[in-house]
Amino acid sequence: MIGITCYAEPARFTVWDTPAALLPWDYVRHVERAGGQPVILPPAGDPGEVVGRLDGLIVAGGGDIDPGRYGASPHPRTTYIRDFRDDAEFSLVKAALAGKLPILGICRGLQVLNVALGGTLVQHLPDVCGTERHSPAPGVYGRVPVGLDEPLRRLYGTGEITPAHYHHQAVDRLAPGLKAIARADDGTIEAVMLDDSVWAVQWHPEADEEAPVFGSFVTRAGFPRPYGADRLTAHH
Repeated sequence: MIGITCYAEPARFTVWDTPAALLPWDYVRHVERAGGQPVILPPAGDPGEVVGRLDGLIVAGGGDIDPGRYGASPHPRTTYIRDFRDDAEFSLVKAALAGKLPILGICRGLQVLNVALGGTLVQHLPDVCGTERHSPAPGVYGRVPVGLDEPLRRLYGTGEITPAHYHHQAVDRLAPGLKAIARADDGTIEAVMLDDSVWAVQWHPEADEEAPVFGSFVTRAGFPRPYGADRLTAHH
């Protein structure tokens, strides 16, 4: 049973234009493909209370974290802050860590993990790297080379990948206990781990057809079904 955090945003579908709890389908597809049962967790109530019913937690991508949570003032380019989502996801992550639940953070999820453990963020990467390539245009993924350390090197079978990126923020000060296990060629931290059960990546593995981090995560959460035994074709 894999919980996945989600957005709460205005959305249009069929005849409706209304606030919705929503998540890109690719997250669901990859979890189901790896043998897990996806359970979407909206940022409402106290989702930390459901941790005991889950086998794993994915903290999905999304808007920027309120920089006040790591003692900073907002940068002009810090956007889409949703305090209620911050509250929900920090509660979930802290409960999951306390309960030793396997966690996979993706994009914003890495940032939530880092800040929850005492780290800070670069609020606008182009100020540091001088380029927009980590988030080249609205709704467009960038492809940035990333060098992998163990255990990602073993998982991917190579020392470098070029995954899909869509982030303008990243780790600044790494939280105590976290270890950087992947970096972009400009030095940006692109993956971290706390231990064998808590990993996070800054890129978007769900955007690619092959995403071994999902298979590895679901296996660690207790579903040893071989990744790629795909039951899902299209439920869009």
